[in-house]
Amino acid sequence: MIFPAVSGVLIIAIVLWEAFETVILPRRVRRRFRMAVLVYRSTWIPWRALAHRFKDAKSRETFLSFYGPLSILILFAVWAAAIIFGFGLMYHSVAARDSTHPTFETSLYMSGTTMFTLGLGDVIPHTWPERFMVVFESGIGFGFLALVLSYLPVIYQAFSRREVNIVLLDARAGSPPTAAELLRRHSGPRGAEALEELLHDWERSSADILESHVSYPSVCYFRSQHTNESWLASLTAILDTCSFLLAFVESTSSRQARLTFAMCRHTVVDLAQLFNEPPPNHRDNRLPPAELARLRAALTKCGFKLRDDEASHKKLADLRAMYEPYLHALSRFLYMEVPPWILATEIADNWKTSAWGRISGIAGPDREEPDDHTD
Repeated sequence: MIFPAVSGVLIIAIVLWEAFETVILPRRVRRRFRMAVLVYRSTWIPWRALAHRFKDAKSRETFLSFYGPLSILILFAVWAAAIIFGFGLMYHSVAARDSTHPTFETSLYMSGTTMFTLGLGDVIPHTWPERFMVVFESGIGFGFLALVLSYLPVIYQAFSRREVNIVLLDARAGSPPTAAELLRRHSGPRGAEALEELLHDWERSSADILESHVSYPSVCYFRSQHTNESWLASLTAILDTCSFLLAFVESTSSRQARLTFAMCRHTVVDLAQLFNEPPPNHRDNRLPPAELARLRAALTKCGFKLRDDEASHKKLADLRAMYEPYLHALSRFLYMEVPPWILATEIADNWKTSAWGRISGIAGPDREEPDDHTD
C-alpha cells in the first residue's frame, strides 16, 4: 500500500515545515497555502461573527480576548492531530503486509500513544520499518513538547513589551488615546521636550510591534487589559499626532515626528499586508471640517501656534491618506476600534478609575498644580 505511506510522509513533512516557519523562522512567510493561515482564518472569522452578537462592549471584548491564547492551543492541537494521522497512515501501510495491525483505527491508536510517549505496550511494533517509525515519532513527540514550551514564552514576552508601552500612554494621551489629548497634555513649559521624547520612544515601540507581530502574527489577536485600549488605538493616536505636528505646527519636534510617522506607518501597512486586508475604498471621515475646527480651537487655547493655510490643510489630508485606510482595514479585520482625533466628551483616564469609584478633585499628569510654596 504505497499511497497511504506516501500520503503520511507528505502530511508529516508539511506539518514539520509549518512548525518551523511559524515558530523558528523569524520572518514573514509569503507562501499562499499554509496550514496555520487556514486554521486562523477558519476559526477567527466565526469567532468574530459570534462576538458581534454581544450587546455589551465589555463582554464582547472579554470574549474576543479569549481567542488569542486559545488559537495557539488550537493550532498546536491541529498540528499534533495531523502528525498522528500521518504516522497512522504509515503504520497501516506497513501493517497491511504482515497483518499485525489489521485495522486503521489500531494503527491510529498506536500512532497516538507513540506521539505522546505513553508506553502502554498493548500495541507494539513487529517489523523493522514499524520500529523505526515508532522511534522517529517518539522523537517528534518530545520535540513537539519542547516547541510548545519554547513558543509560549516568546509570545507572552512580545505581548508584555507591547502592553507596557500602551499602559504608559494612558496618562499621556487619555483612555482611549487621542491626538488631541496627547498634544494638550504636552503643552506648556517643557512640553515640547517631553513630546519629542515620547515620539522617540514610540518610534522604537512601533518597530518592536512590527518585528514581533510579523514574526509571530498570533500576538495581533491578543487584546489589551482595558476595553478602551489597544495596540491599534495607540498607533492611531501617535500617527494622528505626528500628522498634525507636521501639517500645522512649527516646532523642534518636527524631525522626530517625521521619523516616528514613517515607522508607525510602516507598521500598520505591513500588518495589513500580513493579513491580506486591502484598504477599503469607502470609509468614514475621522476628521470632518467641524471636528478639525474644534481640534484646532482646543489646541490654540492650550498655547499652540497653528498654521492655517491651504498648503497645511492639504498636507494633513495627504498624510492621513497614507495610513488611515490601513488602520480601517486592520480595525475591520481584528475588530478593534480606531479612536477619534478628539473625544466628543471628556472621559476619565483608566488610572483615575477603579471598581470602587473614580478619582476626582486632584491634578492629573496633564495639569500642573500651582506652586504655592513660599520661602
